[in-house]
Amino acid sequence: MRAYSSVLVALALAACSVERSEPRTAGGDADKSFKPTQYSVADFYANKNFFGASFSPDRQRVLVGSNLSGIWNAYTVPVAGGEPEPLTTSTTNSIFPIAYFPNDSRILYSSDEGGNELSHVYVFSPNDRNVVDVTPGKKLTASFAGWAGDDKSFFVTTNERDSRYFDLYEVKTDGLAKSLLYKNTDGYLIADVSRDKRYLALVKTYTTSDQDIFLHDLQKNATTNITKHTGTVNNSPADFTPDGTKLLFVSDSGREFASLRSYDLLDGSKKTVYEQSWDIAGASFSKSGRYLVVGVNEDSKYAARILDARTFQPVSLPGMPTGLVRGVNVAPNDSLVAFYASEGSTPDELYVATFGQAPRRLTTALNPKMKREDLVVPQVVRFKSYDSLEIPGVLYKPHQASPEQKAPAMVLVHGGPGGQAQVGYFELTQALANRGYVVFDINNRGSSGYGKTFNQMDDRKHGEADLGDVVAAKRLLASLGYVDTTKIGIIGGSYGGYMTLAALTLQPDAFKVGVDLFGISNWSRTLNNIPPWWEAFREALYKEMGDPKTDSARLHRISPLFNADKIKAPLMVLQGANDPRVLQVESDEIVAAAKKNGVPVEYVVFPDEGHGFVKKENEIRGYSGILAFLDTHLKGEKPLAADSAASVTVPVTGTDSTKGAAKK
Repeated sequence: MRAYSSVLVALALAACSVERSEPRTAGGDADKSFKPTQYSVADFYANKNFFGASFSPDRQRVLVGSNLSGIWNAYTVPVAGGEPEPLTTSTTNSIFPIAYFPNDSRILYSSDEGGNELSHVYVFSPNDRNVVDVTPGKKLTASFAGWAGDDKSFFVTTNERDSRYFDLYEVKTDGLAKSLLYKNTDGYLIADVSRDKRYLALVKTYTTSDQDIFLHDLQKNATTNITKHTGTVNNSPADFTPDGTKLLFVSDSGREFASLRSYDLLDGSKKTVYEQSWDIAGASFSKSGRYLVVGVNEDSKYAARILDARTFQPVSLPGMPTGLVRGVNVAPNDSLVAFYASEGSTPDELYVATFGQAPRRLTTALNPKMKREDLVVPQVVRFKSYDSLEIPGVLYKPHQASPEQKAPAMVLVHGGPGGQAQVGYFELTQALANRGYVVFDINNRGSSGYGKTFNQMDDRKHGEADLGDVVAAKRLLASLGYVDTTKIGIIGGSYGGYMTLAALTLQPDAFKVGVDLFGISNWSRTLNNIPPWWEAFREALYKEMGDPKTDSARLHRISPLFNADKIKAPLMVLQGANDPRVLQVESDEIVAAAKKNGVPVEYVVFPDEGHGFVKKENEIRGYSGILAFLDTHLKGEKPLAADSAASVTVPVTGTDSTKGAAKK
């Protein structure tokens, strides 16, 4: 979606270096004289996290989201420098800021109830602290869909009319009157609105790697498929040009990797405007149309290029910080650009720059107690899998690991199933590396970012072809020379949680321990309980994973629940009671089944979380529990006292008592 009061692209920018203290990297020889200070999980969460960067109309402040208070709230950061100032002070449900209004101090934000994913869009007025829910209703989910070109209105999508489909509404900035702009009865995904409000870019998804773009003319009430094709082609809208004559879109038609193309709204002609040897992830114009931010998914690292929108040539930004820059946002009058930077070992820092001048940092994210040299910069590596296919991933090497002092290791599996392990900061990963665990964040076959052939290699082969890569990753770890091959575990969340359970049940001798965060244990049940607002994606998911009505035998075969008697490794499971994607019963049943085998099982249910964490307190407790569990059952050592203390307040229980927690 385009939110062109600033260019909101959560991507990254290739950058040159400036002088600063650098932490040691994941590769190379260990410095045997260097012993990093070991920190608790709570220490890592004393770091500051920020996202978003919407400029105020006077360009004196930047709107950001932060979990400084323990959950996400809206803050402003002065462009001239200074501490973040809270705008919202929620203590229950997280608030995720979207943008400033173009011409006044009001902001938009989204929020749900306890992680149930029924998000609403709100208008908040800082002056009188008035809050207006512009998408009210009990059983709906809504999202922001951009500003009109004249800034007199904005757009939201909601499924209030029909829980299966999202309609498009226009909301006036003056008075907040809402009116239906497009009634979606055909199951499209609404991707973008032209600035003159004439055209909509819609998406029809057939599979997770095959979709078309439909152009809807609101004046003529006509819808046209502008990407008709044969075979498997992934087409996705990017942004309408400011003058309303073209639609930029991303397509892998005729290519292994997607390129950026344009569609002429007048004559229907198409041409390629920007391509790289990696996937183009998206593009967005600045408000004026002078700049175009293009995202490239470059070998597990998102790289954004700021281009001159007329020539598609790169715009020089001198003095950029080392590493990846995310969230590139251009002020509406093109006077400033904001972004976040990190090389992956510390949280992103917010920077602001005037074009042509060196940026200045506005935040200090790292906990003063922590030293950068104790943390680990990730490194992209590759290995040959069971069938010689090259598999990439992101490696975190503890500073203390060496051939003389071999370390335990964890294979980390991302969600999806078509997700991607990427270079970036994640508290749990850094905590594991800091505490002496090698972490390999694998991009098994089926991951995105490595071409459409690679992405489709696990279709209808989940828990088999992709699991083979995960198990084969042990070969990579053994080849490093500093891994204790008798102490290799597996961890993952969502689909990665399923892969953890699949490894422990389908290949029970492969790993010594497993940690599952809200993972699927029964595929037929999960696919039969897809939230109604995923209706447009249902068939695509069935085509990739299998239809529970016609493919039940295979889904039964790869479901961990029906192979749980094979579990022999210690298992830890984390689950959100409000999770609408992976129901709590998925974890309840696998835990009960594993306990019958007499193996150590720890089960943590969070009554105020959904599919993932939004509350810092819960992350600290959950991840402290993971570190304590691994120290005990994989490393074979006494857990760090601070982690043990933090985790004891979590309800680590069996299925009987946690069912009660889910009802709260």
